[in-house]
Amino acid sequence: MRDANQLFDLSDKVALVTGGSRGMGREMVLAFARAGADVVIASRKLESCETLAEQVRKETGRRALPVACNVSEWGQNERLAEAALAHFGRVDVLVNNAGMSPLYDHVANVSEALWDKVLGVNLKGPFRLTALLGKQMVEQGRGSIVFVSSTGSLHPSGGIIPYAAAKAAVNAMTVGFAHHFGPTVRVNCIIPGPFLTDISKAWDMKAFEQRAKTDIFLRRGGQAEEIVGAALYFASEASSFTTGAHLEVCGGGIG
Repeated sequence: MRDANQLFDLSDKVALVTGGSRGMGREMVLAFARAGADVVIASRKLESCETLAEQVRKETGRRALPVACNVSEWGQNERLAEAALAHFGRVDVLVNNAGMSPLYDHVANVSEALWDKVLGVNLKGPFRLTALLGKQMVEQGRGSIVFVSSTGSLHPSGGIIPYAAAKAAVNAMTVGFAHHFGPTVRVNCIIPGPFLTDISKAWDMKAFEQRAKTDIFLRRGGQAEEIVGAALYFASEASSFTTGAHLEVCGGGIG
């Protein structure tokens, strides 16, 4: 029987994280590297990816590949997959973390461009990248894919309708891909509640803190590093008999 350290060990695995240069993505990249994985860091801003890649190399000694990618564009996902496979020869762990939820004043003012952008980042990109790298994982006989959804997919409000719709579709894709890529590739989903990352800078924090007192069992928002446990669980052999699962990391309540 393996001990806990062995269960969560990612030595010599290759992990790709989209939206990986900041917030929860950044913490996942660092956690994977500290667990022994080489990492592909993807986000729209190459400079931010390069800065984190250098930190990974210095702190952990693992290899790190920074790649600029706007996941809302079909072809950029293809180029990202090609770059990762050309550099490392394989990808063992994929985390579809990139996301966005822009504000709007009224649902009638949501433009077609905004709708397409939200669904492109949150749904189209994760679908295409998963389809490409999942196929490669099946061919190599192993792999773990992790989607990052939102409690907004379960408890949508009027201010996040396009985002909630996209993330609800992500929940469905998780099960579909788990069935399609089984039994060799596991596909699971983290459903975070409110995390105090860059996205929270646009919040009315006084109103949020007041709501947290009644709606969130832990009475607060999450910190980016608090996503790491769930990410390591799904990425590693600790979850070897878990696929098609949805794990809420939301502090309890409706998040």
